[in-house]
Amino acid sequence: MASVPSLASSVEQRVSDALASALPEAGAADPLLRRSDRADFQANGILALAKKAKANPRELATTVVEAIPTGDLIKEIEVSGPGFLNITVSDEAIIKTLSARAADDRLGVPLSPSAGTTVIDYAQPNVAKEMHVGHLRSAVIGAAMVEILEFTGEKVVRRHHIGDWGTQFGMLIQYLLEHPHELDHKDGEGEASGEEAMSNLNRLYKASRALFDSDEEFKTRARARVVDLQAGDEETLALWQRFVDESKIYFYSVFNKLDMDIQDPDVVGESGYNDMLAETCKLLEDSGVAVRSNGALCVFFDEYKGPDGNPTPLIVQKSDGGFGYAATDLSAIRDRVGNLKADTLIYVVDARQGLHFKMVFETARRAGWLNEDVKAVQLAFGTVLGKDGKPFKTREGETVRLVDLLDEAVERAASVVREKAQDLTEEEIAERGAQVGIGAVKYADLSTSASRDYKFDLDQMVSLTGDTSVYLQYAYARIQSILRKAGEARPAAHPELELAASERGLGLHLDAFGELVAEAAAEYAPHKLAAYLYQLASLYTAFYAECPVLKADTPEQVENRLFLCELTARTLNKGMALLGIRTPEKL
Repeated sequence: MASVPSLASSVEQRVSDALASALPEAGAADPLLRRSDRADFQANGILALAKKAKANPRELATTVVEAIPTGDLIKEIEVSGPGFLNITVSDEAIIKTLSARAADDRLGVPLSPSAGTTVIDYAQPNVAKEMHVGHLRSAVIGAAMVEILEFTGEKVVRRHHIGDWGTQFGMLIQYLLEHPHELDHKDGEGEASGEEAMSNLNRLYKASRALFDSDEEFKTRARARVVDLQAGDEETLALWQRFVDESKIYFYSVFNKLDMDIQDPDVVGESGYNDMLAETCKLLEDSGVAVRSNGALCVFFDEYKGPDGNPTPLIVQKSDGGFGYAATDLSAIRDRVGNLKADTLIYVVDARQGLHFKMVFETARRAGWLNEDVKAVQLAFGTVLGKDGKPFKTREGETVRLVDLLDEAVERAASVVREKAQDLTEEEIAERGAQVGIGAVKYADLSTSASRDYKFDLDQMVSLTGDTSVYLQYAYARIQSILRKAGEARPAAHPELELAASERGLGLHLDAFGELVAEAAAEYAPHKLAAYLYQLASLYTAFYAECPVLKADTPEQVENRLFLCELTARTLNKGMALLGIRTPEKL
């Protein structure tokens, strides 16, 4: 179905047409329309136009108002102050527009006219290492951006750039070669659980590290094994693959707990670009973008200097011939632009890696891999803090395991659900507990601007009041309860009815969903969608308090209010799904 123009865009068009007829020499003029607490909308563009045309703004505003027809879309329009227009839309227009939205599976949200191909690099754990709280934000923010962009019509390619290469694998592989049963599963067959897989990897990592630090002969053998790995020795690669496979069992168990779908073809780690590294270096050196400095291949930037005042280079290849992270990241850009045909690359990576990515992107621009048609963006995120405002650690000062944190969130949420539950079985309480707990963790992250740090406070996250996902889920479940109790009454739009103030407020906000989604997609700002949904739930709560639904005065009013309830539920459901959060039918 075709997209539904919002009330704001329809009003804007009317005012713009009137401006053009009042001031033909101004050409297409922007009325600068925005939501207002004095009316439904306020148009502020006349002041700038009057100044340009050397006209009296109030007189111009009056001329414009006379050229705007009222009745169907616009109920009334008045000139305010030096030349602002206060515009109130008709109740009929609100319900008719919402009715058109309700008739569409996409709620009338348009597909982006400029949709292209975006590669999103997110959720990047390291092989043979435990996932911790620091991995949470990349996974949650990245997954939300995938959903939001796909909903606007973008072709999205997911990439999980896992840490699966490097010198530590020499130590791990050599130890496994000498202790071949260290990764065996307890029952000797089948796949291990995520916890067992991680337990095996942890044990092997600690044992190999202890041996590496204490035994010079083992250290020599481990270093030789790195050379074998890089040279593609078959036995060494087979053992390396065992580490990757065991780690994936663990990763997928954590992502499953996070209610995130990660597919095997999307996992392309550092090793996936090995065959491109030498060519990347040659292209950079031959083009003069990179130069040799003390044997290393470097890219220099005037604007990035170290504490000594000397330029800080991006090291693409070390003096010993080894490749740095930059070589892998630049090869990944070449692959994503050349093979995947991406026109946008998004990296959901910790803000502390900002300098590295600025240098990598600038190098790729100099080499011609990024240009006016292909852009790269670091969607940088801040740190997860504890309640004390310091980086989140355990009492012993250790980094918090992600699994422990998610389990605790689900446990807390289950107790909140149990308290409120009236007709739920234990199985349903457990299922809702997972949906509410994981939703709470995701929403706390996504309702904060990605670049800001945020405090991880489970008590606040699972609260039924305030800006939490539980508040939104509860609003959705409440609507479902009303719809179940409606009996014979069915949701139906009645444009002829007069609306109460809280119905109008809810209706105008529902109508803004499409424009908000487009803004969140364009700015890579999932927190804007979270803020919209919180305001939607708040407006619904005000409507519910002020407007009886099933006990409204007339059957038509019952149907119209059920219609507003149902469209609110569908908008909450879709918006929450775009953030990766479930909306249970009952809570």
